[in-house]
Amino acid sequence: MKIKQYVVDAFTDTVFHGNQAAVCVLEQWLSDDVMMAMTRENNFSETAFVVRENGQFHLRWFTPGGEIDLCGHATLATAYVLLRFFVPEANKVVFETMSGELTVTRDGERLAMDFPAYELRKVDVTKAMTEAIGVEPIEAYMARDLLCVLPDAKDVREAKPDLERVKLLDGLLLHITSAGEKDSPYDCVSRSFAPKLDVDEDPVCGSGHCHIVPYWAKKLGKDTITAYQASARGGSLYCTMHGARVTLAGQAVLYSVAEIELPMV
Repeated sequence: MKIKQYVVDAFTDTVFHGNQAAVCVLEQWLSDDVMMAMTRENNFSETAFVVRENGQFHLRWFTPGGEIDLCGHATLATAYVLLRFFVPEANKVVFETMSGELTVTRDGERLAMDFPAYELRKVDVTKAMTEAIGVEPIEAYMARDLLCVLPDAKDVREAKPDLERVKLLDGLLLHITSAGEKDSPYDCVSRSFAPKLDVDEDPVCGSGHCHIVPYWAKKLGKDTITAYQASARGGSLYCTMHGARVTLAGQAVLYSVAEIELPMV
């Protein structure tokens, strides 16, 4: 069996930046075991699998540690592949996913994703959080993931979390964030860690910004947030809150196209 796989750098316009995602466009679903094996072989934070059924695109996301319910950068990458190679005449693509219907629309040079925003619950800052991050958070919030607010951007950029301690914290992922530096074009700076999913640091986390953007929109009193993910690769997100949804917009760039040879499965 031959499968076409695309590798796309998402939330960037420059190869080797943003977040890598592999996108596999399938004629029919493979077994979960095979998709997990392919994901581990790629060893990116996410591999996306998409199948067109009855005129609809069905999308699933896998990390090296298992399937996940929502992923931003791999959705952006998949939309980029479909709109460039499969439905170039379309202005948008709609995905059926574990998190419901997700729409990605052309927005100039960017692609804009309509995602659910997580409802944050404030929690106490604990000694375990401070020991795991290496900096004492000033606030902490819980939804699917744990969001910790740090005193300043330098703390976020220079943090070296103890990933074994991070695994013991509540939440699927850990996000650390602060306000952007003075005179910076960014409202906030963040990083994301997912050792529970066998991903040390997620270079640019879209679903993480479904936590981060609601926090900063409320904190700053505005609906439009420009965010920077301060990983080694770096990435920019242009975000807008609208009710219980958040639009995450960014660019994407193609790195490679490959043909995967699989035994009959």
